[in-house]
Amino acid sequence: MKFDMYDTVIVLNNYSDEGVLKGELGAIVEVYTEPHEAYEVEFLDEEGKTKSILVLQPNELCKHND
Repeated sequence: MKFDMYDTVIVLNNYSDEGVLKGELGAIVEVYTEPHEAYEVEFLDEEGKTKSILVLQPNELCKHND
């Protein structure tokens, strides 16, 4: 699935070391096409501060219907 900048997405895996768990919402902040499709996703804490930014493959995300 293709995502666009600023899409809200749901992460499909746990990334415990980064403080991100399956089912959390994040926002696409960068789209990569080379060397392969990937997305930089920002995750926020309860106070709205960045807690983690991960580069993820399309199969690690699904689109959130706002």
